[in-house]
Amino acid sequence: MPAHAADACDALAAKVIRETGASLAGRAGPFAVFRAEDAERMSLDCRAPARITVASRDREPSQAYFILVGRAARAVAGADPAAAEVLALNLHQASLLADAPRRGGFGKALMLCETGPRADALRDDLTVCRIAPRPGRSRSRHVG
Repeated sequence: MPAHAADACDALAAKVIRETGASLAGRAGPFAVFRAEDAERMSLDCRAPARITVASRDREPSQAYFILVGRAARAVAGADPAAAEVLALNLHQASLLADAPRRGGFGKALMLCETGPRADALRDDLTVCRIAPRPGRSRSRHVG
């Protein structure tokens, strides 16, 4: 990984820590793993577009989990944390009802939430939400 990419990932990991209150559990290449009180697993993938995964072993996590998802959305996508929290809760409920992943977006963020059981590496996690920045939302690209 080039030095500037590593520096950018370090900066994003630090932002995640500041915004969520999580602590860094490990870092390898473009990936960082965190310890967070309200999630079983929280990981950051710095490859473009950067995205964060927040997972719980609960099929119906506490409100604190959704608050954490909102804060993670602010760190990674610059999203309003209260709006992200509501979106995560709504997508989670829709996923429970449909027994399938549900996607949504608002402002600067895209989100996918799903409810297990799962067959992949997150198989023990019954609720998983992934957040990424919405492409093309940068003001620097605006031509006027």
